[in-house]
Amino acid sequence: MSIQIFVPKDACAIACGADEVVAAIEAGARKRGQVVEIVRTGSRGMLWLEPLVEVATPAGRIAYGPVEESDVDGLFEAGLLQGGDHGLRIGRPEEHPFMARQTRLTFARCGIIDPASYKDYVAHGGYKGLERALQLGPAEIIEEVKKSGLRGRGGAGFPTAIKWKTVADAQADRKYIVCNADEGDSGTFADRMIMEGDPFQLIEGMTIAGIAVGATKGFVYTRSEYPHAIWAMQKAIEVARAHGMLGVNIAGSQHSFDMEVRMGAGAYVCGEETALLDSLEGGRGTVRAKPPLPAHKGLFQKPTVINNVLSLVAVPHILADGAQKYVDFGMGRSRGTMPIQIAGNVKFGGLFETAFGITLGELVNDIGGGTASGRPVKAAQVGGPLGAYVPTWQFDLPFDYEAFAAKDALIGHGGIVVFDEAADMVKMARFAMEFCSVESCGKCTPCRIGSTRGVEVIDRIASGEKVEQNLVVLKDLCQTMKLGSLCALGGFTPYPVLSALTHFPEEFGDTSVAGAGRLEAAE
Repeated sequence: MSIQIFVPKDACAIACGADEVVAAIEAGARKRGQVVEIVRTGSRGMLWLEPLVEVATPAGRIAYGPVEESDVDGLFEAGLLQGGDHGLRIGRPEEHPFMARQTRLTFARCGIIDPASYKDYVAHGGYKGLERALQLGPAEIIEEVKKSGLRGRGGAGFPTAIKWKTVADAQADRKYIVCNADEGDSGTFADRMIMEGDPFQLIEGMTIAGIAVGATKGFVYTRSEYPHAIWAMQKAIEVARAHGMLGVNIAGSQHSFDMEVRMGAGAYVCGEETALLDSLEGGRGTVRAKPPLPAHKGLFQKPTVINNVLSLVAVPHILADGAQKYVDFGMGRSRGTMPIQIAGNVKFGGLFETAFGITLGELVNDIGGGTASGRPVKAAQVGGPLGAYVPTWQFDLPFDYEAFAAKDALIGHGGIVVFDEAADMVKMARFAMEFCSVESCGKCTPCRIGSTRGVEVIDRIASGEKVEQNLVVLKDLCQTMKLGSLCALGGFTPYPVLSALTHFPEEFGDTSVAGAGRLEAAE
């Protein structure tokens, strides 16, 4: 009888040597005459423990990590196949403190199932959402999503049901579902983890969306830097099609929906929905003026739903369990759970899914364990390279769209990048402007020219040239970009710049207001 051993095929685990570990396990088992079945899963999300090796035992899965190729013989000698004691043994993964504090909905299967197995997906609750969706019908599906309070998980948190209803009401001979999987923000990896670890969930979510709005074709737009995710998605699409869950008459119903994966050309601006559409059509990724909205004239000028991965994979759970169960998680208008990605200078980096409302301080200090360097935390940038720098005296900020907006900050895609006290905030502000100038599509002047001038102004401030006057110019320039840019690239670039300037003015030579943010927090 073979013993199952689970090793992630996630890109992070592979980068840490998972393939070599698998080869060593196979060799070790052969040498000892043991029969093992190695299942390649996604990642659990405890990235500092990758590669994480799990073995199936009567007491459940027992995990060891991080395992190197050189550790494997020692693990066998310690009784790996029976869950034996060893220095790398962490016990049952779900009981690890990092996992035990989570509320896992969208990531419930990641690290547990074989991502290429349709049977495994169904055995762990897959396609129950689609089954109920087929019973409800299009209008009721949208109503259920509306009741759930689901908001877009990629930017400003726009209500998903409104976008779907607009496309459903539009008159056209063809409609599309486009999944924005162009995960370009620094410190974000949730989309990649889902596509590599539970791709059928994205297929199911897109299929439900297609039925709801009357779309028959879907596209997953992702980046060339994600070869493992692309392979996993393509494989899952083939398997779903073979089982009648994509194509004509899905699951024996009257509805038809098919989909494919498209790879982008590497431009950050293609994460903006209209630039993404241009790229998907085969053109240069350039931002379109709105109106018309993509919901009216999107891909190939047809009504199009554009949602990101985390929005779409929430849908099967909402349909399977009912909207109310989803609403029960979260706070205010931010309902459900958010897969939060903790990265940067942090001890325990990884994927932490929890209900909205947890504070930034809990995420960075309690769950993330503080800095990897051991130096005090200085700030955390939330929401990617265009997100604000949140200082430690604002770490009581709850993870909530409105709470962050009130502090001129963004949740965005849920990525947190931690910085210690050695971070140079002038350089961080300069990087934001430089990043924008490099990645701008060039369509509008505030973004194209404003970011270039921004780099020059910050350089003058850093060199001590007319600091007071240049600070006035920098703030004015930020307001121009914020209010005048055509899309969020130019419009959000001022967030990191102004937050660095507001919270750490002394680093810019603005000693007249040094400590103002700290004083405000104290009051």
